[in-house]
Amino acid sequence: VRHLAYATRLHILSEGEFSWRKCIELIFIWEFSSAVSPTAVGGSAVAFFVLAQEKLSTAKTATIVLYTIVLDSFFFIGSLPILFLFFGTNMIRPDVKTIDDIGAWGFYFLFAYSLMALYSSIFYYGLFVNPAQMKRVLAGFTRIGFLKRYRRRAVELGNEMMLASTHLKRQNWRFHLGAFLSTATAWSCRFLLLNCLIIGFITALPVDFWTQFELYARLETMFVIIAFSPTPGGAGFVEILFGGFLSDYVANPTYATLISTIWRLLSYYTYLLAGAIVIPNWIREVLNQRRRQRQELAEELVD
Repeated sequence: VRHLAYATRLHILSEGEFSWRKCIELIFIWEFSSAVSPTAVGGSAVAFFVLAQEKLSTAKTATIVLYTIVLDSFFFIGSLPILFLFFGTNMIRPDVKTIDDIGAWGFYFLFAYSLMALYSSIFYYGLFVNPAQMKRVLAGFTRIGFLKRYRRRAVELGNEMMLASTHLKRQNWRFHLGAFLSTATAWSCRFLLLNCLIIGFITALPVDFWTQFELYARLETMFVIIAFSPTPGGAGFVEILFGGFLSDYVANPTYATLISTIWRLLSYYTYLLAGAIVIPNWIREVLNQRRRQRQELAEELVD
């Protein structure tokens, strides 16, 4: 379901230029690149390259990748405060009564959340408010000595924001609503999968709505930290965080390790395996398409 939700979002953002089959294939590649990147944003650079090979216009390519970053970030930025209203500081870690009890991981979560809010606000400003000003700001920052080597990339990002901004402002509310709902569905399914795994192993855990809803809130909080881990796909961080963040739900360390491993298999290693199968086929398709285009061009020149 999560994969189909991502494919639906890509189909919406591409405005139907990609078939459903192509959307499903590209999401496999996108998720594979995210799985081998240090952070959740790391797959975006690969996405730019992949979409460019599909002969999508530069404006639409920039729109899809940059708007996806905004949608993903805004899902967390918007939903976590709502969850906090329901569950308070206990959604951060077990037995947290005040902000002083959240510990090092809790403060890391606040740092990661603030960083996510900062960069998503920058992208939002660049896409919807003033892309020209954002381009000037990016170019200005790269005048600083140690940042000069990034000047070319900063200018390119500014140009991409301007193209994407023009494209997004032409879209109606159905476009934006559909993109956000598919984003929310995809992320919710990621966490609900772990809810189901915990229910399956911990038979004594109540399955009433509020217990599971609080567990969901804890999982979403945990993922914000995973998203900013320095390891590819958060490898290692999930296993470390799982026991600490969910000790009141999964008290047995053996079960905690087993559940986290299965979750990683389903949500992480599955895409590594699928990517190893899909990517070679995709590369072959791209090369064959280019070969056909060269042949057609050569025939036109001969005629």
